[in-house]
Amino acid sequence: MSTLRFALAQIDTCVGDLDGNARKVLAFTRRANEGGADVVVFPEMTLTGYPIEDLALRATFRKAAWDTADRLAAALGDEGLGDLYVVAGTIGTDHANGKPRNRLVVLHDGRVWAAYDKHFLPNYGVFDEFRIFSSGDRPVVLDIDGARIGVAICEDIWQDGGPVAELAGLGIDLLLTVNGSPYEEGKTHTRLELGARRAGEVGAPLVYVNQVGAQDDLVFDGGSFVVDADGALLERSPMFVEDLAYFDLDTAADRQRPTTIAAPLDADEEVYTACVLGLKDYMAKNGFTSVTLGLSGGIDSALVAAMAADAAGGDAVFGISMPSMYSSDGSKDDAADLAANLGAHYDVQPIEPLFNAFQRQLGLEGVAAENLQARIRGVIVMAYSNSKGALALATGNKSELACGYSTIYGDAVGGYAPIKDVFKTKVWALARWRNRAAAEGVGVGGLRVVGNEDGAAGVMPAGGVVIPMSSIEKAPSAELRPGQKDSDSLPEYALLDKVLESYIEHAHGRADLLADGFDEKTVDTVMRLVDRAEWKRRQYPLGPKVSALAFGRDRRLPVTDRFRE
Repeated sequence: MSTLRFALAQIDTCVGDLDGNARKVLAFTRRANEGGADVVVFPEMTLTGYPIEDLALRATFRKAAWDTADRLAAALGDEGLGDLYVVAGTIGTDHANGKPRNRLVVLHDGRVWAAYDKHFLPNYGVFDEFRIFSSGDRPVVLDIDGARIGVAICEDIWQDGGPVAELAGLGIDLLLTVNGSPYEEGKTHTRLELGARRAGEVGAPLVYVNQVGAQDDLVFDGGSFVVDADGALLERSPMFVEDLAYFDLDTAADRQRPTTIAAPLDADEEVYTACVLGLKDYMAKNGFTSVTLGLSGGIDSALVAAMAADAAGGDAVFGISMPSMYSSDGSKDDAADLAANLGAHYDVQPIEPLFNAFQRQLGLEGVAAENLQARIRGVIVMAYSNSKGALALATGNKSELACGYSTIYGDAVGGYAPIKDVFKTKVWALARWRNRAAAEGVGVGGLRVVGNEDGAAGVMPAGGVVIPMSSIEKAPSAELRPGQKDSDSLPEYALLDKVLESYIEHAHGRADLLADGFDEKTVDTVMRLVDRAEWKRRQYPLGPKVSALAFGRDRRLPVTDRFRE
């Protein structure tokens, strides 16, 4: 009989920051030791950050990573923490062919005590590991104080067979998996179901530790958990924050005792928080402390500004109203009210004089004249970005990107696009959720994300509303010509988004869409718009992936019509 206390160290790492990541491992291990832990478990590729991509191919970086693991093991020993078993991800080398390996190491007694290499290397969606890494070829069982602990790395539990199937016949007392599993809407339940299935397969509890934070367009939501052999949930860590949780294993018990189980988040809260964390970490890991964006008074820029204020604080947001001769008084008032609610900086830069100067020389008409307005605004936003060192944010949503309703070098300018993977109907839902959260005491900057683990409430807007209701309720319009509405040239968003979801995320072709019940005219219109806008999407800034299939890494449309059926 053995009893072991596991500490689940759900942390935010940074790709390439070996020293910073090692310092965080050391700090969390100290805390885990104070909590009586025997085994401290960190996420996949802890020391190197994840996803590492082609940085793994540098032999000098691999050597530096290995030296970091050695130094960290020695530092743990020097601090009197050598009795603990510290499980952390890093990079190794397959000496048979010189290729890198996605490796798990166990630091104990001042040295690298054991290691395991990932078997299944994902090569789909956002993953490109098969090209980069060499596969491991043996299961590993750790004997820790008489308990037999089988180990796996992320994809190893997603695929049938492999190390988990082998471990099922080796009489293990617990299956331990370290993970870098990106967020997507609805994936939380999928992970839990998978964990329960693998726990049943090996006949032992499963400990699942996941990374939190964001790297470029990927958001990692944490949500680490423990399930018993019968699938019962024993521990669940909160999402989107760093966390240190504990689980006590009793190898003699038929059932393990539950510990802390964080409540699940509302579906809209999940997506909103994922977008905020994506922006927050993108700023932090690229050295930005402020953002700038155009505030039109519309719902998209309002939601992005709210997310930015939640990510960095209202004082870090530089909002610019750029009214034209077609901008309504209501839109201008909504933009000013939003900035006041957020505590953001607010400047007004009318574009009509600049537009007239261009027109005196160019004399543009129709769409060209409309796009000129957007491009003037883009120049102003980038001028603010350059002069203030602020990250420029693009405010387009997934519905607009899908249909090409963005102007290259206009509203498409920027370094990051927080809602590029959010359909328009979801934009409205997220805005309404943010106002409900404010009514429940979540002020600006009060979202529970990495950096706000203590749950500071933030700054409450004076009127108790973050996003003006008129921005949410009015008919969407780019206001580039008199009386313009999005519905003039697009199906209503309630219908459009259903077609887009089927076409993009479910890969339905024309025949499938008609079978889904959509009318022929709508199907042909939407497919034509989406297919013709691929060139624009390829130039759009990156933003957080929150759906099963996002533009950019995940989706490439054909450039001809022959695959549309």
